[in-house]
Amino acid sequence: MNEAETFTFRTADLLIELATPEDYGRVGELTAQSYFAAGHFETPEHDYLQFVRKVQERAEQSEIYVARRQGEIIGSMTLIQIGSDYADIALPGELEIRMLSVDPAAQRAGVGRALVNASIERARRLPGIHSVSLTTGATWHSARSLYESMNFAHMPQRDWTVPGTGIKLVVYTLEL
Repeated sequence: MNEAETFTFRTADLLIELATPEDYGRVGELTAQSYFAAGHFETPEHDYLQFVRKVQERAEQSEIYVARRQGEIIGSMTLIQIGSDYADIALPGELEIRMLSVDPAAQRAGVGRALVNASIERARRLPGIHSVSLTTGATWHSARSLYESMNFAHMPQRDWTVPGTGIKLVVYTLEL
């Protein structure tokens, strides 16, 4: 077993651990459903929502974690380092969080915060990693408030627009 396979993070009611192949279907649907429910996409068939459902492919180049409450997956995130085809913004020495999602029925209960805390702990255990980075929507105020409350700093010079769209994304980093 490698360190990713044995890494876990616990809170009073959550277990965060590496997703197994048996979890991939749930992770893909959870991510697509949570993004759609938040109003980020006009249709559940949007190309990006089809992309996030391809968990097996993503798992070959990244670490995908799930948050379980009483054995049920209620959240997930993907952790990526520079060099992965899935890295959007990772620079050398950064661990990038992508596709963080929480079941809409479990939102506002600390699951997202626990996932981010788990990513910070995972980053601290990786050689050569000195910060955590992530991208979020410019208008996703609740997500931005969460990251800011956890001392992530907005890096406006790294903000970007999704090619072919008017969707503005903002970048946050946390120095470890």
